[in-house]
Amino acid sequence: MTIRPIVRYPDRRLALPARPVTVFDDALRELANDLLETMRAAPGIGITAPHIGIPLRVVVLELDAKDGPQTYVNPEIEWASPEMILHREGSVSMPGVNDEVTRHARVRISYQDVDGNMQTEESEALRAVCHQHEIDQLGGVFWIQRLSRMKRERLIKRFEKMSRSS
Repeated sequence: MTIRPIVRYPDRRLALPARPVTVFDDALRELANDLLETMRAAPGIGITAPHIGIPLRVVVLELDAKDGPQTYVNPEIEWASPEMILHREGSVSMPGVNDEVTRHARVRISYQDVDGNMQTEESEALRAVCHQHEIDQLGGVFWIQRLSRMKRERLIKRFEKMSRSS
């Protein structure tokens, strides 16, 4: 397992849609393990392959120690509840800043595991927010695009100022 460099905002690779995974092999398992180690080192609770510059539809989440890490390959949202929630979000590609984003309260996703087996999962609250956030990223939609223009511009200025001073 290797901690890989994280692509930082505003790198244009974060705006590119990721390609579906078609080969389920040891290289995919190694990528999933590297994503987990990189996410833990960041630190974060979710990461995608595009966050480390690999344009593949792979997500790793680790929301708590009890459930442990979960890898989602080629995830897609199949259903989203009409109820919405506000949740504070950020990104390993834009550390140190966050803001509230409106998301669906519950979602059902379909995905493949690292062996290629089809799965479905229903989630709510934080896990549902994470699924939407990371699947957006796989589509080339960086989380700040979900903010109003004014909030987004303010957040970018704050991030740029923090990046200059560090």
